[in-house]
Amino acid sequence: MAEAAPASPWWAGRMAAAFGAPFLWLVCLIYFIQGFRSFVWTAVSYQMKDIMKLSPSTSQFLVSAAFFPWSIKPIYGIVSDCIPIKQRKRVPYLIISSGLSLFPWLIIGLSEHLRSSSNLFTLMLIVQNLGSAMADVVIDAMIAEAVRSAGEFAGDLQSLSWSSMAVGGIFGSLLGGYALSNLPINVIYIIFSALPLFQLVTCVFVKESPKGFESTIDNAAHDHADDQNIDSAFAGQGSGESFKYASTRRRKGARKKNKRKTLSKRPEGHEKHNNSVNLYSSLKSAFFSLCTAFKQPAILRPMAWFFLSNAAVPNISTVMFYYQTEVLHLEASFLGTARVIGWFSLMLGTYIYNRYLKHKKLRNILMFAHLGLAIITVLDILLVSRLHMQYGIADKYMVLWGSALADAINQFK
Repeated sequence: MAEAAPASPWWAGRMAAAFGAPFLWLVCLIYFIQGFRSFVWTAVSYQMKDIMKLSPSTSQFLVSAAFFPWSIKPIYGIVSDCIPIKQRKRVPYLIISSGLSLFPWLIIGLSEHLRSSSNLFTLMLIVQNLGSAMADVVIDAMIAEAVRSAGEFAGDLQSLSWSSMAVGGIFGSLLGGYALSNLPINVIYIIFSALPLFQLVTCVFVKESPKGFESTIDNAAHDHADDQNIDSAFAGQGSGESFKYASTRRRKGARKKNKRKTLSKRPEGHEKHNNSVNLYSSLKSAFFSLCTAFKQPAILRPMAWFFLSNAAVPNISTVMFYYQTEVLHLEASFLGTARVIGWFSLMLGTYIYNRYLKHKKLRNILMFAHLGLAIITVLDILLVSRLHMQYGIADKYMVLWGSALADAINQFK
């Protein structure tokens, strides 16, 4: 037996040995892109406001519609689990999601007609968000599967994911404002499409075992063990029990082979019918399992709380963007810098959680997070009512420590 390779003393080397360098690169790239989306979505906001001349309420509605695919993420997980493509459940869906993330930005960047039509523009954004949300679900599933085989690096892999997203958010926010000041908006769309293209290329180098591959290996190993038992039995034929055992195992093996031959001779139409039945059964089973899970108080109560905590707070981010740019006349470069503070705060919050809050009660952590959001909301009210001017506080500082920290707390929650 060959000797195992010595473990690398470096953290990156140990992670690469546990999960594989292509997989780690794919994780970092997808999460980096999720954070770097601020680069292009700042351009989308200015596209709606300055070029399409949409009202704040209309822009808010279109943005909410564009982000709808993120609200139905569980559906993508169920589909990828129940409907494998070429016996694979992850990589093909990553390829599809990468294409859905890539082509809308290219089409928007190259077609002026699409950029000027609110309906077509929103449709392209919906398709792009569909691809991003699907990629997010699939990579989360791949991370969960990878952690099962290398559980000691579970925390490291999660920290790597969040750190990559924070780094992407920092670069995207810094470069987004600069790009808007020096490049046409359509060029920004085309530049951003390079990242989904890299993601698409990276998917080619990530290997995934076919569905049922592990069971095939187990069956082959079991048959091999049976053959060894038979050979051992015939080697000691002086024992009647050994010969009887060998004969029994040989008959069982013959029945297995005949069964496999019978299955291989079934007509193609019968196999398609079985595949349809299996697909229906898998989807039905997944649906009922999901309904059963939601009926459990341990799952229903937290899910209901998260739903109410998000539904009860209106999303006015686009309206505030209009106010900050049209009334306060803040520049795009400054707004990008404000978001950088939010991403740095997220990194700091992640470190504090892993270092000090991991063993605290989740109820208390969420309570303090909502108290922080309530305070930030008060700061927005002060900003709009202009009461801070009485104390000599500039608008930039209110935005810097208001909206930026609100993004960080929301991400942390």
